[in-house]
Amino acid sequence: MPNLILIVAMDEMQGIGNKGQLLCYLPNDLKHFKQLTTGHTVIMGRKTYDSLPNGALPNRRNIVISRQKDLRIAKCDVVDSLDSAFALCSSDEEVFVIGGASIYSQSLAHANRLELTKIDGRFESDVFFPSIDKQIWRCEKEEKHSADDKHKYSYSFVTYLRK
Repeated sequence: MPNLILIVAMDEMQGIGNKGQLLCYLPNDLKHFKQLTTGHTVIMGRKTYDSLPNGALPNRRNIVISRQKDLRIAKCDVVDSLDSAFALCSSDEEVFVIGGASIYSQSLAHANRLELTKIDGRFESDVFFPSIDKQIWRCEKEEKHSADDKHKYSYSFVTYLRK
């Protein structure tokens, strides 16, 4: 099994999205996401795939989980379960789960690391990240960033490791 990493941006209430969109635009979060995931496999649900502005993420192996039989998506492997996704990338060193809420909930028990962008604020959200049990996870690193001319909200990059 590869090192499984869940990567997500969330608000103070663990909201992660609303109506298929990110909660807010943070250019440094997008750069951080790209830096961490490029060259690796990313696993996502179909709704998360549908929310991507340009389809499959470049320079990454994209695996999409869907209940839709015979679904074909350009530049993606489509599977019907998280277990099938894991089987496709069993020889990878690191694999990133990039959403959505259901896929995060299903994969949290298998994860070794969480890469969170914690946004200082509360947004209208219709999907949420599961609770992070501090008995299981320890904060390894936290890097705080203030709001600025390109970032309307302050935020932190936080890495959790399984104890």
